[in-house]
Formats: sequence, C-alpha cells, structure tokens
Amino acid sequence: MFHELTIREVRAETPEAVAITFEMPEQGNADFAWKPGQYLTLRDTVDGEDMRRSYSIASLPGKPLTVGVKRLEGGVFSTHCQGLKPGDRIQVMRPEGRFTPRGEDSLVLIAAGSGITPMVSIAADALARGAEVTLIYGNRNTDTIMFREALEGLKDRYVDRFTLIHILSREPQDVELLNGRITGEKIAALGRAGAVDLDGAQGIYLCGPGDMIDDVAETLQGQGIERERLHFERFFQDGEAPRKPRSAEAEAAAEAGVSVEVVLDGSRRRFNVQAGDDTVLAAAARQGLELPYSCKGGMCCTCRCKVTEGSAEMAVNYSLEPWELEAGFTLACQSRPTSDRLVLDFDAA
Repeated sequence: MFHELTIREVRAETPEAVAITFEMPEQGNADFAWKPGQYLTLRDTVDGEDMRRSYSIASLPGKPLTVGVKRLEGGVFSTHCQGLKPGDRIQVMRPEGRFTPRGEDSLVLIAAGSGITPMVSIAADALARGAEVTLIYGNRNTDTIMFREALEGLKDRYVDRFTLIHILSREPQDVELLNGRITGEKIAALGRAGAVDLDGAQGIYLCGPGDMIDDVAETLQGQGIERERLHFERFFQDGEAPRKPRSAEAEAAAEAGVSVEVVLDGSRRRFNVQAGDDTVLAAAARQGLELPYSCKGGMCCTCRCKVTEGSAEMAVNYSLEPWELEAGFTLACQSRPTSDRLVLDFDAA
C-alpha cells in the first residue's frame, strides 16, 4: 500500500509552506502515474506516533512529482513536513482522488490558501490541452501565495487563455472587489463585472475550507449553475471533523457485537466491532488489521468501500457523491454498523 520514496527537493513557497518533490525510481513510475487534481498520502513517525496525511499533487505536466504542504496551527504532521530535507525517506501511498477535470474546454477554479495545490496541476494540464482557465485565488497577503512563481509562469505563457485573479484579505488592492475573503457574493459580483464567465464555464472547481465551498456553491446554484458543473475538494485543520452521535440502531448493534468481513486486495479478512469501537476503521486497528485511510475526517475518500451485506451509517460524509451512496458505498473511517453482520468490499470500483 505504501512505497518508500526519497525526497529530492524541499522548496519554501511561503514562510509557512513548502513544496516537497520526490525522486521516482524507474520501477515506481507505473505505480505513481497520476491525474491532475489527485493527492498523495504521506506517512511517517512523528514523536513516536505513526501518522499520515493527504496532500494534493501540485506538479506541472512533465515535471517531477511534487506536493505542497502548509503548516497548520497545531498541525503536528504539517509542521513535521516543514523540517524534511533532500535525502530523507518517507512512506507514500499511490495517487488517489477524484477531484479531476472531465476534459472541459472552459474551467473556473476557485481556491483559498493551500487549496491551490490541486489547482496548479489542473490549470497547467487544461491550458496545455487548449482549454480556457480562470483561477480565483484567495490569501491573506502576497507573501502567503503558494506556487506564485508557477502561476505567474502559466499566466505569461498562456496570456490569452489564462486569467489569474488574486483576492487578498489583509493587503489592500486598488480594485475594492479584490479585497477581503472569497465568498459566494464576491464570486457572483466578479461574474456580474465580467471578470469571470460563470455561465459559460463547463466546470467550476472549488478547493479550500468547507465554509468557503458551501457558501460559494450555494450562491452559484442559487443563480442557476447546475450542481453537475460544480466539483469540490475540502481541506480541513488537523484533527477530526464534527461527528454525528451514534444512532440507536448502531448503539444496539455495537453492544451486541458485529461480525465484519472486508475484501481488500483480493483477500478476505474478519474482525468484530464492539461497544467501544467508534467506527469500522477503529475496530480493525484495535485488532491489528490495517485498512486504507488517510484523513479520518470523511473528506479524502481513501477508505471508500462498498457495503455488500448488512448495513451501516456514517458519522459524516464530505466526499461521497449521491450516486455512490445510492450504489452502497461508504467510508470506513466514518462507518458504524447497524446490523449484526457487515461485509465491506474495498476492491469495488
């Protein structure tokens, strides 16, 4: 599941963010083939604890595999990454994620803070194949703009097809509309001003804090933008997202004990969920079985699996689409059985 990669370069992007580039062994090229918008899960031992976090790939076409990591307040792993150096080795999971473009000819990308990381590769790839791209990027000030050099390079190269709009909350700009935080009303105002063609965009991609995404998405849908054109990738602070309390059905099942069987890499493995286990993932870890996961917050979809027998509820879900829920998919890091037996297929497409 994890491969050990050597760090090739660590480059400071801002005073609180770095770009980490990996050496890619010849035999690893196939394993690490990636699509713009996907992420890598990094794993390392920090202060004696086994930790992992997911970070989006920010590579330009044809360039080495790179991720961007911004230090978060209280973020143990993101702080650890700031101290990595060339020659260090770290465990890396193969690229994953579905926040990828659908071949659109016109895209609007909206990012805040470190939400820019997947947008770099999405914009560069789209521009290289001839698409028109508008990127709206929110930060506190100029010094906190990640991948500024790469974005300026794209702007210079694709002057007729790439529009780059910076929104700054703590550094005044001449145009009043470009001051403050990214909100739904601000995006709508940029559309009314003709700075961005929201109606003509075949795909609108949002990445950053959940409240920003929710506000912008709600505003755009209220203006008639179809939900099918909106695509999200949420970033969150280290730590768990707020979780719903366990239902009476889940409480009863856990008290009685649940037999769980998982299908993973073609093998079947079994364990039990008991009263003290908050989720399927926690129960598996308690019994020494490692299931795929990264964020544990219901956001990255690394632990996506399909319920093929039994039933389960989720504490939160920020990543599965409605069609996936209808098809029976769940997130192991959020799943609580509501039946006496549960079968989960991690190999399901």
